[in-house]
Amino acid sequence: MERNTESQAGVARGMRTLNEIRQEIDALSERRLRVMRELSQGFDPTLTAEHAALEEQIAVLWDEQRQARATVRFGDRDVIIQKARQEERLSRAA
Repeated sequence: MERNTESQAGVARGMRTLNEIRQEIDALSERRLRVMRELSQGFDPTLTAEHAALEEQIAVLWDEQRQARATVRFGDRDVIIQKARQEERLSRAA
């Protein structure tokens, strides 16, 4: 039992919390809003590039948040896959 507890703690240490991810999404979204307002005043290649970079960063953070939610809800992905493979082997053997 102890071994399982330690591995679960190790997973949690390497992952950011949902709140941390959400705060970063909020901060980048606020910056994106300011950039879009500035762009509405006129075209600026620097702001256009910054807007594209912000969009990409926000998309990455949303993916990270979805992965973190799934891990919180269902557990570590590798453990789930390992269990599924074991169950599949057992069902073949039966």
